Amino acid sequence: MINFLPLVGAVALLFLAACVPITATPSSPQKPVYVTDLETAYGAPSQAGFGSAVFYAQMKATDKLAQVALAKYKYFVGDLWVRYGEAAWLEPWKEVYTRPLGAKADIVTELRAINDPDAALSVPMILDNIDGAEKARAALATTYDDPAVSELRIFNLGDRGTLTGLLIAGRRQATGEAIFLVFLLD
Repeated sequence: MINFLPLVGAVALLFLAACVPITATPSSPQKPVYVTDLETAYGAPSQAGFGSAVFYAQMKATDKLAQVALAKYKYFVGDLWVRYGEAAWLEPWKEVYTRPLGAKADIVTELRAINDPDAALSVPMILDNIDGAEKARAALATTYDDPAVSELRIFNLGDRGTLTGLLIAGRRQATGEAIFLVFLLD
């Protein structure tokens, strides 16, 4: 008589192993809540070239915030960057605000105080003329007013034609995290 008991046990173990759920390890770390809240208000990363989008990145200590911000701007504009030409997108590109070291962090007040006439046109669109404006301003404050934000810069955007906007770039030096809000409308 053949004893099938060891074979049945082995098959049962293989079956059980096949039924154990496999969890994939994430290829990138989870986004912090402040990022997902900002994305809820202004949109996830995209190449729409119109509207707004939030980008989250890990930066090296040697990376320059302005260079990474420009790369996010170029990514957001996507194919339009080539279609209209780099010169069209770079002519309006300029830094319109840098938070001074040791200054009180208040992104809403800082945005409202922008003196550049082109950049100032976009401020009400970001702060007030958006669905859920109060929550959007709260998400901005949570993201950019945190004491961990060691560098904040705001840039004017556009296409030398009908599109204007802003890019808000914030960096947390201690963790290498950077968050970018790109806003571009006509």
